[in-house]
Amino acid sequence: MAPPPLLRLDGVRLTFGGTPLLTDVELNVLPGDRIALVGRNGSGKSTALKIAAGMVEADGGEVFRKPGATVRYLPQEPDFGDFRTVGAYVAAGLGPADDPYRVTFCLEALGLSEGADPAHLSGGEARRAALARTLAPEPDIILLDEPTNHLDLPTIEWLEEELRSLKSAIVVISHDRRFLENVTRATVWLDRGTTRRLDQGFGGFEAWRDKLLEEEERDLQKLDRKIVREEHWLRYGVTARRTRNQRRLEALHTLRQDRRDARRSVGQVQMAAGETRESGKLVIEAKHIAKAYDGRTLVDDFSTRILRGDRIGFVGPNGAGKSTLLKMLIGQIEPDSGSIRTGTNLDLAFLDQKRAALRDDTSVSDALTEGHGDQLIVNGEPRHVVSYLKDFLFSPEQIRTPVGNLSGGERARLLLAKTLASPANLLVLDEPTNDLDMETLDLLQELIAGYPGTVLLVSHDRDFLDRTVTSTITPAENGRWIEYAGGYSDMLAQRRGEARQALKPTAAKSEGAATGAGRSDATRSSGSGSAKLSFKQKFALENLPKEIARLEKEIAKAEGEMADPTLFSKKPDRFQALVKTIEASRAALAKAEDEWLELEMLRAEMEG
Repeated sequence: MAPPPLLRLDGVRLTFGGTPLLTDVELNVLPGDRIALVGRNGSGKSTALKIAAGMVEADGGEVFRKPGATVRYLPQEPDFGDFRTVGAYVAAGLGPADDPYRVTFCLEALGLSEGADPAHLSGGEARRAALARTLAPEPDIILLDEPTNHLDLPTIEWLEEELRSLKSAIVVISHDRRFLENVTRATVWLDRGTTRRLDQGFGGFEAWRDKLLEEEERDLQKLDRKIVREEHWLRYGVTARRTRNQRRLEALHTLRQDRRDARRSVGQVQMAAGETRESGKLVIEAKHIAKAYDGRTLVDDFSTRILRGDRIGFVGPNGAGKSTLLKMLIGQIEPDSGSIRTGTNLDLAFLDQKRAALRDDTSVSDALTEGHGDQLIVNGEPRHVVSYLKDFLFSPEQIRTPVGNLSGGERARLLLAKTLASPANLLVLDEPTNDLDMETLDLLQELIAGYPGTVLLVSHDRDFLDRTVTSTITPAENGRWIEYAGGYSDMLAQRRGEARQALKPTAAKSEGAATGAGRSDATRSSGSGSAKLSFKQKFALENLPKEIARLEKEIAKAEGEMADPTLFSKKPDRFQALVKTIEASRAALAKAEDEWLELEMLRAEMEG
């Protein structure tokens, strides 16, 4: 029997300004749940989360919270009130039974000082402080609204591990696919005011969503055909008598109303980059460039050649110097030493992560045209600002809206519209994924993949990098930067290979030193100077293939049982148990394969 829920939304409704935002929202949160709440920007995800947290009152439906259950909500824009230090702000979120040490632990992990003044924090630092306040108490329910925004990759990976270690139930909104895949076990899709639930993590969501949309489209086509048949009967099927069949006529009116009420999925962003002349084959060449600030070396002896058509990703911790290196390469900052040569016919478009190109007091239209009327030139042709903004999901009523009144996602789309309208063959994107929904990210990925020019991209979104870049530049130690072929996952694989190669000579030296005379007992007995695997390593090498085969068989058996389409409806507990079994077996399989590969490489090197 399933435990009682900690939190439940049942048939929740909410209307803003006469327009229904939420019409039938259901959310059931059990102890230990890990739920992804997904949907388009503007679909009401954040509002639904605020209703769950008790911060917004619903117009109708039921909101239940288990008596005594503690709930913590991470807002997109934290309010520090009158707190004088970050430590005091975070500690104020603790309950009487919570561990005060958690304040120090979370702040140190997120790179913040307890004594820092909240008034002097940057936007990203403010988000990390709010995240520390949310996680420090270890509440029963954690509601996270875009927790990875403005976090660097090491911090995102720490957050994943922290969330996996907590006993709290978690509901999270995020555009970061890899993050959602790593932390969730169920997905709730909020679409056109209603919710649908998939009892799988985000990894299975997109295929499930696409299947539902295809079925919905087929149903609408059937409804259209039925309306046509009924209209034909109404016009031609009763010519022999003047009295209409009123019941059938009423049924036709009902069908027409159903068709009007069948709201299709909201429109897609139409995205295309402004075209210009072709650049030269060489775009940027840097030789031995270096840059230091306040005695700290950010870039040291870095060289690269960027050619037309390259898509280069820059990754690394905040403060490592990604933006500094990028701005040196495009000529916005002079290097302290070394040289940079740029190619011919370069036209640059730059998207700044700080959104500095947008002023809060200007209207959406003026931000796009810089106050020069209501027309702009896109790909050499004039476009009316309303028509162009529709491509980015802005309504005609929004063109006079001040930029300061836009949501984070709307500001991100407006800046993309402004950047992509500029004719360019060198596209520089600094954190373009912040606040974008997944559908917009998909289109941006397609645009970058098919872009005829050159792209320089700074991002902490691992999935986005894997789908877009041809090589990845990342920091090493003491200001060194290394370029790897492929995306983020390719970079990690190459670094692991480098680490193994670096560890092997060290391990051999350590083994030799431990024997005193430079040889182990096993080496002496064989008369050979080469090292040998230990008994434990030999045993593992012989038995890991059997373990790998067993895990593969276990996964295949569980997946075969889950293939039964009636399993979830008939035996939901068995379905959930199989999901957990497959997740655990896949993790064990990956670990066993890595261990076997490392031992096999070590054995081959010793024997060689």
